[in-house]
Amino acid sequence: MSVESTQTSASQPVVGTRAVDIVVSLLLLGLALLLGWDSWRIGMAWSFDGPQAGYFPFYLSLMMGAASVYGLVRAVLAHAATDRPFVLREPFGRVLQVFVPTLLFCFLTEYLGLYVASFLLIAGFMWWIGRIALWVSLLTSYIFTVAMFVTFEIAFNVIMPKGPLEAAFGF
Repeated sequence: MSVESTQTSASQPVVGTRAVDIVVSLLLLGLALLLGWDSWRIGMAWSFDGPQAGYFPFYLSLMMGAASVYGLVRAVLAHAATDRPFVLREPFGRVLQVFVPTLLFCFLTEYLGLYVASFLLIAGFMWWIGRIALWVSLLTSYIFTVAMFVTFEIAFNVIMPKGPLEAAFGF
């Protein structure tokens, strides 16, 4: 019986380290090219009064590009048989359980304001991931959100993103 047949679907690799190394090396190479071009555009030479604004960033981008090419070549030449899993399904699922609601929180903050989005995020995490009773999750989220509102809006007078609910109450 092979090792692959004994693995459960939860422990199956989502992606291998070789593929991640290649993608990250390509992204860093692209960033190095962009930074190098921008440093060259603003001036990367030594002028009469010292280095121009892009002098040091240009050479740093050259070093970053060289390191990216080295990593890319090393990853491409690596044997696929020695590829280790980068992340398994079960841990990746737990990461997504946090990432997706947090990403939704960022979008909802734009339309509903910080306080309503925070209320939904906290209550959702407590109920869905923490498996805490719904009424406890809602009450805790409400108390925290009100405390955050009083702290930032009233005590410190800090302007935070607001949505239609705060506008309805005159804030």
